[in-house]
Amino acid sequence: MNTSQNGPQTTDLPAAAAAAASTADARPTPSSEVRDPYALRAQDVAAAPRTFVQRFRYLGPGLILSAAVVGSGELITTTALGSKAGFVLLWLVIVSTGVKVWVQMELAQWAILHGKTALQGFSEVGPRTGRGGWINFLWILMDFAKVLQRGGIIGGAVACLSIMFPVAGEPLSTPSLWFWTIVVLVAAVTLMLSGRYGIVERASLVSVVLFTVITVALAVGLPLTPFGYDGGDLASGLTFALPAGAIGFAIAMFGITGVGADEMTTYTYWCLEKGYARWTGPDDGTEERARRAEGWIKVMRLDVLVSWVICTLCTLSFYVIGAAVLNPQGLVPEGNQMIVTLSRMYSDTLGTAGYWVFLVGALFVLFSTLVASTASVPRLWSNTLAILGFYRWEDVATRLRIIRVLTVVMPTIWAASFLVIKSPVLMVQIGGVAGGVFLLAVVVAVWKLRRSVPRRFRRSAFWTVALTFSSVAVTAVGVYSVLTVVGVEFA
Repeated sequence: MNTSQNGPQTTDLPAAAAAAASTADARPTPSSEVRDPYALRAQDVAAAPRTFVQRFRYLGPGLILSAAVVGSGELITTTALGSKAGFVLLWLVIVSTGVKVWVQMELAQWAILHGKTALQGFSEVGPRTGRGGWINFLWILMDFAKVLQRGGIIGGAVACLSIMFPVAGEPLSTPSLWFWTIVVLVAAVTLMLSGRYGIVERASLVSVVLFTVITVALAVGLPLTPFGYDGGDLASGLTFALPAGAIGFAIAMFGITGVGADEMTTYTYWCLEKGYARWTGPDDGTEERARRAEGWIKVMRLDVLVSWVICTLCTLSFYVIGAAVLNPQGLVPEGNQMIVTLSRMYSDTLGTAGYWVFLVGALFVLFSTLVASTASVPRLWSNTLAILGFYRWEDVATRLRIIRVLTVVMPTIWAASFLVIKSPVLMVQIGGVAGGVFLLAVVVAVWKLRRSVPRRFRRSAFWTVALTFSSVAVTAVGVYSVLTVVGVEFA
């Protein structure tokens, strides 16, 4: 692998990266000739960048995560919560986006140090059931619920296109929804069928930057419109109040905004494919390797920080817009009219031009979320099949075939769920609650896996306290989500 004074060249799949040979057979396997971004080899190691500025060159996984969460949580659930509760839950937006990143970083650190994915780590947390751990099977259950969330994302993108370009002149009609669902599905699958990390990263970057700038600018400019807000409104949202009528929305928002349980899991895959673990190299017990690991972990933490800033800015902006524009008018995004209602945030402040700006921007951010899911979920399911013993994860050729098949099959299932239910907001909320439940398992896994992390990587009192606080907050909401699912009512 080529390197420079600033570190490794960030290619998608370095030519030097080959699949690990079968541990059961010393002879080369067909997959040993296929490049493997998950393989750790001594010849692939590279020194980490040493300065803060140089580290920015190696960011990327966090951008994909930002694209994955902005479309579902920030655009749909957060805005709906703002329209329903007003400014009073502004504090929850800040807590929701900030409190979970410490768990995310701890899990990613473990992945970099061990060169393993999160699902592989979950399989090591007992009690085990067959080949996988209990968390693996819980993840499977959660992902079935996430089918509805991803279907809701497709539904949002389809609604945008159906409004802009109605089939037979009738927006949101059944023929129009079916036509644009097929178009969106084919576009996402075609874009992601190659499975290349670089394509996912670049697509995410363009979409996130575009809609973040538009949304933040609108939120900041609202005081100049008839729907302005002032410091008193913002202060009222920092009182830690939780109205009973908004509890369900709040729980869904906590599970889905910022980095959710599935994004924490997926993030380890993007860290490995980007090269953080590969450039760290296999653990040979040397001081040199430990220093490389510390360097690439610093890059990862910066990557998480940048992603957190983006998610927080977008989430706050969407919430403020929903609270300032939709709440006073009694408008709550529901059903297929969700996009029409959300567009009022822009059209009521910027006129016809704002209406079209919103539709184009919403289409970009929702489609980027779909692209990120289309890229990540097949990887997770492929890894799950390997953990359950259906094939060897190191068999790269088989792995890629499975990923490509799932890249076609899974988005098709998501699209079908939207065409049946046709309620994007409800579908996204169901996925959010499921994510809140799974957060409990992720916290358990993080603390269990932390025991296998060398002490030099967990001796900081600050990081330990932050992780503890994050875990307590996540556990509290996770317990509430579980009780909600089983039917316990709260006043």
